[in-house]
Amino acid sequence: MNLYRSAQAVAGASGDNMIDWQSAADAAKAATEPGSLDVPAAEREAYARDVREARDAIRTVSGAEFDVPDTIEIQNRHHWIDANIATFERVMGTLESQVQTGTFPGVARTVNTGTMTVLLAFLGRNVLGQYDPLLLAETPADDHALYFVRPNILNAAEKLDVDADRFRRWIAFHEVTHAAEFGAAPWLSDHLETRMEDGIAALSDGSFNRASFRELDAAMTVVEGYAELLMDHAFDDEYADLRRKLDERRQGRGPLQQLFRRLLGLGLKERQYKRGKNFFEDVVSARDLETASLVWEGPAYLPTHDELDEPELWLRRVDR
Repeated sequence: MNLYRSAQAVAGASGDNMIDWQSAADAAKAATEPGSLDVPAAEREAYARDVREARDAIRTVSGAEFDVPDTIEIQNRHHWIDANIATFERVMGTLESQVQTGTFPGVARTVNTGTMTVLLAFLGRNVLGQYDPLLLAETPADDHALYFVRPNILNAAEKLDVDADRFRRWIAFHEVTHAAEFGAAPWLSDHLETRMEDGIAALSDGSFNRASFRELDAAMTVVEGYAELLMDHAFDDEYADLRRKLDERRQGRGPLQQLFRRLLGLGLKERQYKRGKNFFEDVVSARDLETASLVWEGPAYLPTHDELDEPELWLRRVDR
């Protein structure tokens, strides 16, 4: 880790955009230890086996026809930053093209680049695994991707005092559930992209599109909640202790880390997971897993915000 080199990269931010993305990536990597990728052959095979077995188990319990992405990478932290910088740039692109840089554009660019550097570095040190649907990609036909940030997985397993192989397998199952969701619902990427673009476009005009963000939040709540539902049925071991220890670790972080989590919306993601999990547990209790899977029939089958809190309303609307 070289904080001086990181600061140099931020100070050297240039170009015409509100963020110098290459400088942000360089600075984030300079501020972050990459971690080892000296992966023994047996461990590589274990990653591949976990993904295959997760795919097979989730296919069985869900009945969904899907496959895992062709791109499956065991990454270090620098690899994760490189893989995600383009995503951040795509998401910010609509807003960036319309926001005025102010009287001192060079100063604003440096501040914005520094802010993005801090966020990228924080995420690079904390993300364990990621299913990447490549939202807003210029070529939608590009395959989705599955990443495992090995140094973070090993570090978290050690701090949580859990078996690293079991922890890695749990992460693999969770990320493959997301592959199942997007595979079962080819329309999902377009649905999320449209809400993101509408919301960002409104922000760039100085307004707030509440409807788009509420629909985006509802859809992501379904994505997180259904993933937990599949985990409950597909994972071949108990994992309540893993979830509990991970939640305790998050809650025990210092004030600065908690602030970053709020800025990045990670607290919102945890709320989505809990709210979505409760919704699907109620649906399965009242009906069955097949009924819960109706959410992937099309956008009209997604629960509204009100229906997420009152699943019986959704059941009356869509149950066959």
